[in-house]
Amino acid sequence: MTKPSSRLKTFSWMLWDWAEQPYPTIMQTFIFPVYLASAVATAAQNPDQAIGWATAIAGVVLAIIAPVLGRRSDVNGRRKFWVVTLTLVLVAIMISAFFVEPKPEFFLFGLVLYATGSLVQESAFINYYAMLKGVTTEKNIGKISGFAWALGYTGGIILLLISLIGFALPDVPWFGIPTDDSLNIRSIFAFAAIWTLVFSIPLLLFVPEIEKQTVAKESILSSYSKVWGQLVTLRQQAPETLKFLISSAVYRDGLAGIFTFGAVLGTLAFGFNQTSIIYYGIAANIVSGIGAAIGGILDDRLGSKTVIVASLFGLIAAGSCVFIFAGYGQPAYWLFGLLLCLFVGPAQASSRTFVSRFTPSGREGEVFGLYQLTGRAISFLSGSLWAFSIWSAIQLGVEGNTTIYGIWGIILILIVGLALLMRVHPRPQVIN
Repeated sequence: MTKPSSRLKTFSWMLWDWAEQPYPTIMQTFIFPVYLASAVATAAQNPDQAIGWATAIAGVVLAIIAPVLGRRSDVNGRRKFWVVTLTLVLVAIMISAFFVEPKPEFFLFGLVLYATGSLVQESAFINYYAMLKGVTTEKNIGKISGFAWALGYTGGIILLLISLIGFALPDVPWFGIPTDDSLNIRSIFAFAAIWTLVFSIPLLLFVPEIEKQTVAKESILSSYSKVWGQLVTLRQQAPETLKFLISSAVYRDGLAGIFTFGAVLGTLAFGFNQTSIIYYGIAANIVSGIGAAIGGILDDRLGSKTVIVASLFGLIAAGSCVFIFAGYGQPAYWLFGLLLCLFVGPAQASSRTFVSRFTPSGREGEVFGLYQLTGRAISFLSGSLWAFSIWSAIQLGVEGNTTIYGIWGIILILIVGLALLMRVHPRPQVIN
């Protein structure tokens, strides 16, 4: 069989951002959590807080398994294997979401799927990100990372348009699907599963697997015991990369919180219905895709840290404005919420680029495992501070809708992450 060209390998890797897009767009942000909060749960079940706690639990579990997944994929030469395997698990979760009926007794089942899907997706990212250096060069790594993220947002736009035109808006949805028991909305989850399955095929076929390292086989317990050693040697080889892992752990949890609670905020605090939140999601993906593409170009010219710092300043300002101008209703969320989206993509794409640039060769999976470990070791923060901020507003006797107060928990995380990032050298030296 002829070896795939470097361009085909690169594009096939990038296409997975498009393939997995149904989970962050449909399942994590704009449709499934809104469906859980507005159609499945009752007000007495406190869906905004429950989703926050579910996110926190998933983060704790990921923090436990992330470093082992990355290390073992490096040693065993199974990066692509784990990306493909976990993609199939995501497909199964999205299919299962179809069976979450709009009844309160299905809310717990939906929360379990929601949390498990977050865990699986983030686990897949460990090995997917580790592939980045193998399909790029030093000159184009920032652009490829940013464009891949933009490609994912483009997929999100198409997904949401199909969801709106084909399933949410028509009196008779595509394929004659009835609207009883929200079957039209639940069918979106099944469609999302098919999308992910089909567009993951190029990665399976054309992105090569890494070679297995010739080291003694180690048990899972042994892998755990070596995590501390990984941190010590990384501090010796790439101390600034380790400092970046710590700082990014904080602000990336804030970014995750924006995705997790953005649609819930729009629905419960600004009164968006299922259809209008899909419109909003389309606009959000357009803005995010533009931001990610521009950020990728600037990354290769100005450096990853510069792009991330500028993005975090923009996120903090825009998030504050969402709260300050909330009294103006939906127009305020359209304006400042979309401004938030403009800065999310560059911050995410340049974060994985920074790690890829300044990771010792052969340790990509291991370091991205630590990237997820450090991120998820405190991933309970966004869910917990979101829920705690809302709870605090209630305890203080704030009148009216208190969901809007959840955004202050996210802003606080971004501020702390930015402060830590300022201590990281923008172009650190790495000893291979």
